[in-house]
Amino acid sequence: MGFNPFSLEGKTILVTGASSGIGRGVAVACSNMGAKVIINGRNVSKLQETLSLMDTEDCSMIPGDLTNTKSLDTLVASLPNLDGIVHCAGIGQRIPCKDLQIENVDCVMDVNFKAPVMLQAELLRQKKISKAASIVFIASIASWSPSMGNAVYSASKGAIVSYANCLALELAPRKIRVNCISPAMVWTDLILRDGIDEEQLKEDENKYPLKRYGKPEDIANLAVYMLSDASAWMTGSNVKLSGGVS
Repeated sequence: MGFNPFSLEGKTILVTGASSGIGRGVAVACSNMGAKVIINGRNVSKLQETLSLMDTEDCSMIPGDLTNTKSLDTLVASLPNLDGIVHCAGIGQRIPCKDLQIENVDCVMDVNFKAPVMLQAELLRQKKISKAASIVFIASIASWSPSMGNAVYSASKGAIVSYANCLALELAPRKIRVNCISPAMVWTDLILRDGIDEEQLKEDENKYPLKRYGKPEDIANLAVYMLSDASAWMTGSNVKLSGGVS
């Protein structure tokens, strides 16, 4: 077999938020492409479900809450050197701006922004990122495409994109690449927990030029490209993945 620039053979990759949805899809896809994958999430039984879908010979899980400093430090200390990281952990929330309380803001920003930023900082402090590694953040088109009640979620994703742009500059001397993926709506537990009726979602789905929402594997395949040597000249990018919707 000839050289495959999209292969992840020989790479060790951490995927957060891997208990379901996009994180699970990314973990399985990376495993299928030959990576040694370490998955993280808060729900042990769901992480075990993800692990059962992967090539478990070289894959493992380290449960933990990334919003908890002690848990985060323990995770990082137990990790080997990483060739790739995909920050998938995230939560959604729909509350009108006038009804927001400080705990609503903290809840979303802690998970969607502070946790990945502090995880990344600790990984760098403990020198766990290999030279020429690839870091991928799952953002959202919500950062520039407003919708009712989605203000704090949108702000958290805009913040992570801005952070990633600066991180890309800081890590470029070590050939470490940093990129974001901004999906439109993807069929996961997250959108079903948003309180929107499933029939409304299916009606909205038909407005997409490709007539469907995304699937976790759609996002996972782009993440594989970003993690692979095929994207060696790509950093500081935020890729819109939207089925054609504006």
